[in-house]
Amino acid sequence: MQKITPFLWFNDRAEEAIHFYTRIFSNSAILETHYVPPNETTGAHNLLTARFQLEGQQFMAINGGPHFQFNPAISLFVNCHTQEEVDNLWQQLGAGGSEEPCGWLRDKFGVSWQIIPKQLGEMLHDRNPLKAQATMNAMMSMRKIIIADLEHAYHKA
Repeated sequence: MQKITPFLWFNDRAEEAIHFYTRIFSNSAILETHYVPPNETTGAHNLLTARFQLEGQQFMAINGGPHFQFNPAISLFVNCHTQEEVDNLWQQLGAGGSEEPCGWLRDKFGVSWQIIPKQLGEMLHDRNPLKAQATMNAMMSMRKIIIADLEHAYHKA
C-alpha cells in the first residue's frame, strides 16, 4: 500500500461513487471492500469501507454518514494530455454535477475535480510574463479549459 492515501467520506453513496470513478479512469480497480452485517429488516448489505485505485493512485472510501460534506478546499487534479481527454472527463465526471470556473467541476457526489491540460501549466510558467498573464486571463474566463483558446491568447501576447 502507498504511504499516503486520500480517504473520501461519503454519506451513503460510496459504492456507487467507486463504481462510477473506476468506469471512467483507466488502470482502475476496486481492490478491497468491507460491508456492514446485513440489515435484519431488509437483508441489505451496505458498504462500510473500500480501497480502490484510479490511474494507479490508491484511494479509500467510507460510508460515514451525513456528518461531513465535500467542499472545494480539497480537489482531485487530473493532468490531461489532449483536448479529447479534457472533453471526455469533463462530460463524464460532470454528469449530474456542476461546472465551476477555471477547469473545476463538482461531480454528482460532491467531489471537486480539476480537469487541467498539461499545456496550461507550461504556458502559465513561461518566462515571458506577458504570455503567462495572457494565458491566466484566458483561463479565468473559462469553465472547461479549451487548449486552442489558451494557445491563441498565449501566442497573441
